[in-house]
Amino acid sequence: MGDALDVLVRYGYVVVFGWVFAEQIGLPIPAVPVLLAAGALAGGDRLSLTLVLVLAALASLVSDTIWYGIGRRGGARVLGWLCRISLEPDSCVRRTQTAFTVHGARALLIAKFVPGFSTAAPPLAGVIRMPLPRFVVFTGLGGVIWAGAFVGLGWLFSAQLEAVAGYLARLGGSAVAVLGTGLGAYVVWKYVARQRFLRRLRIARITPEELKACLDAGGEVMIVDVRHRSDFDTEPSIIPGALYMTTEELEARHHEIPRDRDIVLYCT
Repeated sequence: MGDALDVLVRYGYVVVFGWVFAEQIGLPIPAVPVLLAAGALAGGDRLSLTLVLVLAALASLVSDTIWYGIGRRGGARVLGWLCRISLEPDSCVRRTQTAFTVHGARALLIAKFVPGFSTAAPPLAGVIRMPLPRFVVFTGLGGVIWAGAFVGLGWLFSAQLEAVAGYLARLGGSAVAVLGTGLGAYVVWKYVARQRFLRRLRIARITPEELKACLDAGGEVMIVDVRHRSDFDTEPSIIPGALYMTTEELEARHHEIPRDRDIVLYCT
């Protein structure tokens, strides 16, 4: 632990920029501990508080702008890929789309505080073709708020954090083992829970090929397209004969869905 602090003191500004950029670009390395440590060192006058904040916010802005460009070029499949590799892919797309629908660009101000949303928000802004200047302003402010919150906490509690760092240094490898075990247990738990969910879901699923065969055979099937509005606007094509409505409209429009045939819901 002491060696890590020595590295942060010696190469602090490079570490802050590189670590924040790596996390925001998608690598599984948390930047919050580095921001807290940098803030604590700034509280001890070993780093410049202003420069740490500027570099962290700049690294966040650069990575967000890269993801915005990827989303603009790659479309909705980029968002789907990002959410598939997350621990909570089933809510990742919906949570991100809903936040943009309700709050628009203002959602970028708090995006970095929400797991999953932090990664998915910049490419989704590109997918829905948010104007680049507007995106840069809001995601830039969001990066300043996010970095400022954790750097500020480190600065305010610099004495306490240094005491914790000293305690962890005395524990040595034991502290790393405990933290690693806790993180590993959380990942395994989320993975097992997701696999159970998918096993239950497969029972009620029908493949596109099975649905087409049913339609070709004249089966009595009603298809309801419940894609999110942003997905529909990006790709407005619809299965012939399908009824389109968002999940938010189901309660008000449920009478439009016939009860005398099988219902197939089509989502993102």
